[in-house]
Amino acid sequence: MPQPVLRTTRLLLTPLADRHLELEVELDSDPEVLRYLFPGPRTREQVVTSHAGRMALGRNVDGLGFWMAFGSDGARPGSAAPESEDGADFVGLMMLPPAHGPDQPDEPGVCELGYRLARRFWRRGLATEASRELLRHAFETAGQDRAIAQTMAVNRGSQGVMKAVGMRYVRTFFPVWDDPLPGSEEGEVEYEITREGWAAAAGRRP
Repeated sequence: MPQPVLRTTRLLLTPLADRHLELEVELDSDPEVLRYLFPGPRTREQVVTSHAGRMALGRNVDGLGFWMAFGSDGARPGSAAPESEDGADFVGLMMLPPAHGPDQPDEPGVCELGYRLARRFWRRGLATEASRELLRHAFETAGQDRAIAQTMAVNRGSQGVMKAVGMRYVRTFFPVWDDPLPGSEEGEVEYEITREGWAAAAGRRP
């Protein structure tokens, strides 16, 4: 099953493709967007490498991968999802790859939820809106058993999205970094939601 195009009330989610590379470069040029991920903006060469890795991960498990989000009229409340990318605003990168990190389980039924929005689209509920649709896809169509999400313990905004979509706190852990970011001494946190938990929250049978 290839990655499908997904839609929410305000967003069009298109599977990541090579034509999106320059948008990834633009997104990763803002140090505030990367505040809890990297010590500064990323070079084009670094983004090219990341893009190749994302494309490869998207081929590992049917239906999982990365999506580029587009919105109309700045994706403000009341706006509708665009019909296509043409002329639409680029909102950000939405992530639902197989779990693959060093502190993550290597299981085909576990995926990782993530989101990276352009700064002008912060605080509009768009990460939550997109994440709910990705979780629906994960459990209803991609056959996943569990979704996890990880972030720095000091990243309260990201944790707010995790809680809003029904994920629960699992643990705090302390990776060893070569170049630790400010706040890394408080560790990383992990949240999760299972297929059963999602179904119960959505009022559906698992």
